[in-house]
Amino acid sequence: MSQEIIQEGLKQEFEDILQNNDPLQTRDFLDHQNIIDVANLIYEYPDYESNIIAGMSVHRAASVFKILEFPTQKRIIQTLPASKTAELLNELPADDRTDFLEELPSNVVRELIKLLNPEERKITLSLLGYPENSVGRLMTPDYVYVYEHNTVIEVLDIIRRVGKNSETIDVIYVINDKGELQDDIRIREFILANPDKKVSELMDERVISLNAYDDQEVANEAFKMNNRVALPVVSNSNKLLGIVTIDDVLWVANEEFSEDMQKIGGTQALEQPYLEMPLFSLLKKRATWLIVLFLGEMLTATAMAYFEDEIAKAVVLALFVPLIISSGGNSGSQASTLIIQAMAVGEISIRDWWRVMRREILSGLSLGALLGVIGFLRILVWHSINPEVYGQHWIMLGITVGLALIGVVLWGTICGSMLPMILKRLGADPAVSSAPFVATLVDVTGLIIYFSVAFMTLSGKLL
Repeated sequence: MSQEIIQEGLKQEFEDILQNNDPLQTRDFLDHQNIIDVANLIYEYPDYESNIIAGMSVHRAASVFKILEFPTQKRIIQTLPASKTAELLNELPADDRTDFLEELPSNVVRELIKLLNPEERKITLSLLGYPENSVGRLMTPDYVYVYEHNTVIEVLDIIRRVGKNSETIDVIYVINDKGELQDDIRIREFILANPDKKVSELMDERVISLNAYDDQEVANEAFKMNNRVALPVVSNSNKLLGIVTIDDVLWVANEEFSEDMQKIGGTQALEQPYLEMPLFSLLKKRATWLIVLFLGEMLTATAMAYFEDEIAKAVVLALFVPLIISSGGNSGSQASTLIIQAMAVGEISIRDWWRVMRREILSGLSLGALLGVIGFLRILVWHSINPEVYGQHWIMLGITVGLALIGVVLWGTICGSMLPMILKRLGADPAVSSAPFVATLVDVTGLIIYFSVAFMTLSGKLL
């Protein structure tokens, strides 16, 4: 049975339950659905979104709430009764609750924190105290820890007692009497070990940890490189503070990817989904870059004016301006996108700049030569059809266009590949060297290259 048929059946059943208006039947129905199916019902029936959350058991409601988009979460919290809001916020995992609260205005956060019980309030305030986009904002304090002197049987007993409240029990953390992280051991090691064996005998002290003040991108890289479902988070003095789980990091990676795609497209990153973004705010995000790029393109007119005499003497040169600048801009955009993506996934770093440049020089020369040959052949074909179009110096004109294409494409690939690395070295986001920005830069310089080549090759002939 297709997923579409299942969804239609689910919607029909839900509509029937709404008509019956039976709270017990509603709860029984919602609590037996997959959380993703309940989330889809919320998106499908926005008028009933708060009723759906309120109608579920609090544990299931929290599981659904944390996977919803922020605008939907915000609307639900605004319409839920205070008692239900308190239940929901107290049930949410600390990291998901912090992720939700940090998006709200400070006055709203203050009111919602008052609804938390003392223990959850203390945890939430602690997590909100870490810098935005830091690992500390992602971590949860719910984990299982043991000591070196514990035996395996004692560890298993600890897991039974406290594991149900933990985010994950795949990995058990070893600390000393000062609370400092000593090691992390997978649970399978305890399950397979002799019950009388001590924790110290299972330790290899090859623990991998994150600092609470690390950027969230550091966590993303650490998970990719170490094949873990969770990583411990420590303070500057190596005190174990909490853990970060892979699901939180995947959300971060998705947000970073969306932001980079928006920046590469030539706009500022959007804080909300496109359809939820106020139109005026969306215009501001787009207008800033458009103005910057427009001002940059004005330099193209300045460059054209500088070579006005050459254009006046050989108007035919102006025919190839769009061809030249678009080729340079396209090659630069290609290189920029490839390098930004490679840097984002950790394939290259700033230290690889010379290797990248060598590859792009070879690529630029090869691609430029290919386009140069095609450009020359285009002039050859048009000349054979209508000899008067390019005149008696058509061969030199073809050579000019071919050489200019090699130079412009080479310059475009160098700019597109090096600019993201330079920005990264300066501490800026490489994604801001977006494809439109690189294209604008290469448009201006491409004109200078084109007319400089034309001046050298056509002096005494057309010029």
